[in-house]
This record gives sequence, C-alpha cells and structure tokens, in this order.
Amino acid sequence: MADIRAVRNLGSFMGLLVGVVACVAAPAPRAWALVASIARPTEPAAPIDVTGEVSRLRSALVDEVPYLIVDGPKGKKEWIARTWAAIAASGMTLDRPQLLVVVDRNPRVQQMRIILARPQGEWDELGGTKVSTGELGRRDHFLTPTGVFLHTDAILDWRAEGTFNAHHIRGLGLRGMRVWDFGWQRAEKGWRSRTRIGQIRLLMHATDPEYLAKRLGRPASDGCIRIPTAINIFLDRYGVLDANYEQAATRNARFEAVLLPDRTPTPLASNALVVIDSSQPP
Repeated sequence: MADIRAVRNLGSFMGLLVGVVACVAAPAPRAWALVASIARPTEPAAPIDVTGEVSRLRSALVDEVPYLIVDGPKGKKEWIARTWAAIAASGMTLDRPQLLVVVDRNPRVQQMRIILARPQGEWDELGGTKVSTGELGRRDHFLTPTGVFLHTDAILDWRAEGTFNAHHIRGLGLRGMRVWDFGWQRAEKGWRSRTRIGQIRLLMHATDPEYLAKRLGRPASDGCIRIPTAINIFLDRYGVLDANYEQAATRNARFEAVLLPDRTPTPLASNALVVIDSSQPP
C-alpha cells in the first residue's frame, strides 16, 4: 500500500508517477523479454581471485548490513540447491564465477541471499536479509513470480526521490535509493478475478525505513521485492547486479548517471535475480 507507482518507456527518459503502489498491472500483455542472449560481461584481463573477493564482500556485508542473516552448513546447502535448480531450469549459462541475488518468496521465509555461482566447483553463500514480496488476498496485489530475471541495459533503472505519498510513506525509501527494474513480468493475481494471470512491473527497491522496514520478513508488497536500506546500498555500491550496466556506462551517459560515482564494483558481478519458493517442491 505504500509503494510508488512507476511506469516508464523502455530506453527512454525516467518518469516517476507518485502514487500508492510500485508494481502495477499492465493494461495489456505487452511484456518485453529479458533473454539470456543479451551480451554477457566480457572476461577480465586477469583471472579473478574469487576466494579473496568473496572474503572482501563477506566482510563488507558484516560491517555494512545490520541484522545480516548468516546460515549454517545446512541452511547454505538448501539455498544453494534451490538456486542451482532454478538456474538449470532457466537455461542460463554460467560462463564464469558470479554473484546471484536470490529471493525466497515462501511466506514463512521472506528472505534473500547473495549466492556465489561457479561453472565448475562448489557454490557458496555470503549472507542475506529479510525482504517482503507480494501479499495475497488484496486487490491489485500479485504473487511475486519465480524464475530468473535479468537486469540488463535494455531497461534504465532510476533512483528514489524520497518523497512522501498521501499516506506519508516513502514507498521507494530514502532519497537516492536504487530501484532495479526487471521489466514487465507475468504474475499470479492475489485476488479473485476472471483471469488468474496478469502482468506487473517487477522492481526491487528499498522501502520506508520508519514505517515499512519493520514489516520486512513477511509478504507485504504489491508484487515487487522490498529490501532493507542497508542491503540496497550494498548491492548498489558493489554493483552486484550491474555487470551489463558497467559496460553500458562506458558508451551511454544515462547509465553512468544511474551508477554511484564512488562505487567499487565487484568483478563477480552478474545480472541475475533469482526468485525461488521453498514452500514448493524443488
């Protein structure tokens, strides 16, 4: 109820319509596909010190993200197994070690993790936080879709203005918070309707730190993924999902303008958001 509605044309200027929700139903089935054939990041000139980079980011998570969730061996194994299955089902090819942002929409879980995926060798988990995904039982609320969603330069992200809506809520969080845009996606409606499936603009964004942050950890959104302010800043600062954006920024000032000027992008960056549901069979 506290998000901000955002509708923008692909590859055009960023338009922000201040309203009540951030994930909105599409008026017609006009989704554009985010396919794995979009150019992947080029290989770096020197081999990546994967172990060293994971250690650096894990330390940064501990230092920068309050209430960080760190799993034991059993929990890590479960997150990794479900993430591996989702990647395999999607047909996405892992051509190098990279980080995936993984969200579990299970109503009893409502958490995210950063997972290190490798073409060969063991996968690892760095930690995560509580999130909120789509809440069922309310009109215009959708079940956050599962699958692999690519964050590419086919769509331009934007940053929150930090303004209040009619309910005195900052639906996208504080001013400057990054909003990751994964385009129009098919999603199950959370209310009784003649049609079971609709379309939403799938976003991942921060939320109001005073009123809505306390609701993280349970379904509460209209279908988007709400994350804490601290993890929003972490993903933004280290460019965890910005592999394609970093390339685009070298040739397009609009993408450079979205990225933080003082960022320290990780060489393990990817462009993949993975949404799973541990309440369902793997």
